[in-house]
Amino acid sequence: MARALGVDPGTGSFDLVVVDGEHVVWEKSIPTAEVARNPRVLVEAIREAGPVDIIAGPSGYGTPVVCNEDIVDPEQFALEILLLTPREQLRAGLEKGHVGIAVYKALADVVVELWRERLPVCYIPGVVHLPTVPRWRKLNKIDMGTADKMAVTVLAVYDYARTHGVDYSEATFILVEMGYGYNAVIAVENGKIVDGLGGTLVSPGFLTIGAVDAEVAVAGGCWERSDVFEGGVASICGTAELDRALAMSGRCKEAFQALYEGVEKSVRAMLASVKPREIIVSGRLTRIREVYEEVSRRLEKIAPVRRLGFLEGARNAKEAGQGYAIVGEGLVGGVFSRLVRHMGIPEARGTVMDWIVHPRLRKARARLRRAYLETVVPGKAVEILWEPDIAP
Repeated sequence: MARALGVDPGTGSFDLVVVDGEHVVWEKSIPTAEVARNPRVLVEAIREAGPVDIIAGPSGYGTPVVCNEDIVDPEQFALEILLLTPREQLRAGLEKGHVGIAVYKALADVVVELWRERLPVCYIPGVVHLPTVPRWRKLNKIDMGTADKMAVTVLAVYDYARTHGVDYSEATFILVEMGYGYNAVIAVENGKIVDGLGGTLVSPGFLTIGAVDAEVAVAGGCWERSDVFEGGVASICGTAELDRALAMSGRCKEAFQALYEGVEKSVRAMLASVKPREIIVSGRLTRIREVYEEVSRRLEKIAPVRRLGFLEGARNAKEAGQGYAIVGEGLVGGVFSRLVRHMGIPEARGTVMDWIVHPRLRKARARLRRAYLETVVPGKAVEILWEPDIAP
C-alpha cells in the first residue's frame, strides 16, 4: 500500500487528506484566506501529516501529470498553466477584493512553496485532458471539469462500485458537484469520464456567473479573470453568505431558482452522452438541506439520486480532497492504481486549449503551449504535448 496526500484548493478552504490504502488516516482544513496570507501554513500542515509517498497538489484547470522534478519555473507554471491567469490579471483581481481570486493567489503561492521544499508533488488533469472523452466533445471547450471536479469523479466511481458491489467498469452515472464557487456536471460511462460541463459552462453558481451568452461577452468588451466570480447568486443577493442569501426573497429567491433549474438542464444535456443508472450529488451547497432537497426533487425525475459517500475514516474533508488523495495513491502504484489506470489519468495529454478552434484564441493557445515548453523540462514537455489533428 502507498500513503498519499491530496490538496484541494477550495474557495473557502484548502483541504488536506492523507490516505493509507483505502482509509483516510489524517485530514485538515485551512481557510483559503489564511493560506493566501501565508502559504507556509500549508507546508507546515503537510509536515504535520507525516511522511507520504506522493502529494497530489492543487491543480486548478489541470495538466497532464507533471511532478515537481519536471518543473523549472513554478510560478509561471502555476499562473499560466494551472490558472490560465497572467500576473497582471491576478493583481487586478486582488485589488478588487474578489473572494474567488484569493484562491488563485493562494494556489500560485503554494505551488512555489511546494517546489522550493522539493516535496514529492504531482499535479493532475482536468476532464478535457482525458483520453476517455471523445474528441468532438472537447471542441471549443476548456472547462469540462477542473482538476478538483475530476478528482471528485474518481471518488464517485470508487463509491459507486463499493456501494453497488460491482466492478469499476459497471459504474455509469452522472455526478452533480455544487461547490461554493462553481458547479459541475460530469458524465461517467463504464467507469470512465466521457463528458463534462464545468463551472463556466453550466448555470450560475453561488459565486460565479457560469456560462455566458457570446452576445453578452461581446457587449461587455474586455473581460478579466476576476469577472467569472461575479454575476452569480451572491451578486444578485448582494451577499456572499450562504445562509443569509437562502433566507432572502424576491430577486434572490429567483437567483436560486436559476441555479437549480440550470443544474437540471445541465444533467438533461448529459443524457445525450450517457444513460445514467444513478445521479450522485456532492459539494458544499448540497450539504444544505434546502438545496439538497430541491435539487433531488428535480433530478429524481431522471434517475435515482443519492449523496456521494466518503472514504472510510473521513470526517470533515471535502470530497475533492479525498479524490486528490485517491489519484495520488493510484499514481504511485497503490490500491487505487487499477482505478486510476482504468480512468485514463496517466495517459492524459495536451493543454486545456488544444481543442479551441476560434481564430481569436489562436494566440492564447500558442502562448499556453509555449508556457509548457518554458516551465517544464524539455523531455517531459515533449511527452505530454501533442498536435490534435483537428486543430487550426
